[in-house]
Amino acid sequence: MDRPEREVPVPSGPRTSPAQATTPGRARRPWGAVVGFGLVSLATDVVSDGARPLAGPLLAQLGASALLVGLVTGGAEAAAQGLRVIFGPWADRTGKYWTFTLAGYALTALCVPLLAFAPAAGAAGLGAASVLIIGDRVGKAVRSPAKTVLLASAAKHVGRGRGFAVHKSLDLTGALLGPVIVAAVLAATGLISAAFAVLAVPAAAALALLLWLRRRLAAPDGEGSVSAPGGRLAAPDGEGSGGSDGSDGARAPTAPAGRPASLLSGVFLPFAVCAFFWSAGLVAFGVISYHLTTAAAVAAPVVPLLYAAAMGAAALGALGSGFLYDRAGPAVLLSLPVLIAAVPVLAFSTGIGLVLAGVAIWGAATGIQDSTVKALVADLVPEARQGSAYGVFAAFEGAGALAGGALYGALYEARPALIAAVAALQAVALILLLMTVRRARPAWQRNAPARSGQR
Repeated sequence: MDRPEREVPVPSGPRTSPAQATTPGRARRPWGAVVGFGLVSLATDVVSDGARPLAGPLLAQLGASALLVGLVTGGAEAAAQGLRVIFGPWADRTGKYWTFTLAGYALTALCVPLLAFAPAAGAAGLGAASVLIIGDRVGKAVRSPAKTVLLASAAKHVGRGRGFAVHKSLDLTGALLGPVIVAAVLAATGLISAAFAVLAVPAAAALALLLWLRRRLAAPDGEGSVSAPGGRLAAPDGEGSGGSDGSDGARAPTAPAGRPASLLSGVFLPFAVCAFFWSAGLVAFGVISYHLTTAAAVAAPVVPLLYAAAMGAAALGALGSGFLYDRAGPAVLLSLPVLIAAVPVLAFSTGIGLVLAGVAIWGAATGIQDSTVKALVADLVPEARQGSAYGVFAAFEGAGALAGGALYGALYEARPALIAAVAALQAVALILLLMTVRRARPAWQRNAPARSGQR
């Protein structure tokens, strides 16, 4: 591969976008950075999502109750979402998007394989496993806002709905392969610790790939970088290539004049509050896997395979909703509360057919939440505030995940009450989402020219 050309310097005057600051020859390869980030996510999700379906069985083996499993897995998801409100603005202030991305991936690569030692830790095993499960998700909180800013800039050249959908599909390929790998190890050895230990191999591969991408794709004169149409990473507006004010571009750019003083205003706030309610109803898979092994008589090696099937459904949900989002707009998200409300009805039954349907619907809802929802956030918020926006938005999702973990743990034995509570939460989410869809369409339409140019 030829060494990519250096970005065209941004002249003084009006700030130039990453797309405008690149040579025309690069426009032929707009998918390069999207696919690059997708491959990193694929490798990392072999690790993180390979371990995720075993969290419930591992904690149960170490003596945890259903309530404790709900609190740990819900708390882990809350950390993955809620701590982004710290790391998102931090990445925006410093402009060190790559630093946060690397640190977050490294934390996951360390915590997950160490779970192999939890069963051998005796009385301390339960506490150690709980900390490591949460630590894996803290790694996601560290990296996600910074990585998503990079991805959002890359994806706008191909249509954000499509860009996020394709990235998520690669991500979910890893989420499917990981459970298959651990299921094979469990079937061969019968040891949960062996299944966690083997994940050290893809963890090392993920870090090696990320470091290679950092050297190959990052602009040499700027730490934080965002994709340009050539597949190479270029600095965000004014970042890494020097802003119009003559600065070195090391800090995040100043937002355009006229933007709201706070993200918690306008259409963004009801959308973020909506995320709290749908997250409170979308149960962590750790609780589902606990139910599968303790009440539905599913063998432990089968649980990762069911999770892999859920990830396949998530990939279909992400692709379908992403492409529809670019064509039809934010109304495609109205399906999300409906899907979430169906999960406890099906997934917590004892009939295997209904359980499988519930797991598939859980996967589809997760895919939409992790892809098309992020595309709408990017369309609602100026590029200079996207790291902060993803952090604030994730804080609402994290608070909902924590509340949902406690809800599912407390009402696990009272299924009708649990189903009614989730339905009520999703009714509120649907009302808020209807408000958001109506008010968000102008922001979506402002990005329509970029989308239509890629069709």
